[in-house]
Amino acid sequence: MGDEAGEGARRAPMVWAFAVRESAGVLVAEAIVEVGARLHGELVVDAVDSGFVLAAGEPPATTGVVEVGAQRFERLVLVGGRQVWEPAAGVAVSPGWLAAAEGRGGVVVIVVPPGTWPAGLMSLEPQERVAAFTRSLEKARVAGRLLHGTVTIESR
Repeated sequence: MGDEAGEGARRAPMVWAFAVRESAGVLVAEAIVEVGARLHGELVVDAVDSGFVLAAGEPPATTGVVEVGAQRFERLVLVGGRQVWEPAAGVAVSPGWLAAAEGRGGVVVIVVPPGTWPAGLMSLEPQERVAAFTRSLEKARVAGRLLHGTVTIESR
């Protein structure tokens, strides 16, 4: 996870998590982003304008692009390059995440609403952290509050 995760919308304007999951025997790189309440509406509009949909079923291909360089996530580019969403500083991604993203030529980006990161998340043990975060994501997905889409990846 990048950028002061834990209290999410209150502590940082933007938090990121990077995961690799297996789907039908294929590794899938995911980038999960939460912005504070002040910016969430803008991110949702940009995501929808780029082809993101409510998270149900397979994520559609979008016009979005994730840019990475030197094993760091640098930015998410939406709306045909007109809107850029980036952490304050590039966030390191694992070699496994990068390999999964490059292997498929894309990344599944999940936009979550403010408050999705459970309070105190980073103080939990790693296994508990994953379980708590997964429960929170599933709760938001079932409530129809997540957007997702597949974006291309550009290495710089």
